[in-house]
Amino acid sequence: MSIASRVKWFLEVNRVPYEIIVHPFTRTSCETAEVSDIPGEKLAKAVILEDDDGFVMPVVPATRRLDLDKINRALQRNLHLATEADAASLFFDCNKGAIPAMGAAYGIPTIIDDELLGLGDIYFEGGDHVDLVHMDGTDFFALIPDANHADLCASSSTS
Repeated sequence: MSIASRVKWFLEVNRVPYEIIVHPFTRTSCETAEVSDIPGEKLAKAVILEDDDGFVMPVVPATRRLDLDKINRALQRNLHLATEADAASLFFDCNKGAIPAMGAAYGIPTIIDDELLGLGDIYFEGGDHVDLVHMDGTDFFALIPDANHADLCASSSTS
């Protein structure tokens, strides 16, 4: 598989330069960073949360763990993890567990962890477990101009 058709379309319609980095199959973001020889703090991982008001995509560094209490306080919501069925429905062109950190391509509001702000390079899953999208950080953030940002992660790093 290559990157998800929706992500490819979104990047091309917005004329954003990017490159695809192919890596061996991995199951976790930290494994992906390791086998791809990229810093885990530059690999943006997406999580899908929901509440009665809809879905939200927090994006955090691969080396960190999302703190649900922090995001709920930041957004003044009562979010919880979306079901696998909902994630599969939203990301219809992606493999299970390989959600691209590109919520705007799917019409999902995005909130970015503060640690990702200002990075020169950003990497994210392309929609499968073997392709990463690499792009300039400025271009990445330009694609989500309405995204909020906050400190979203738990205090200690985890895989």
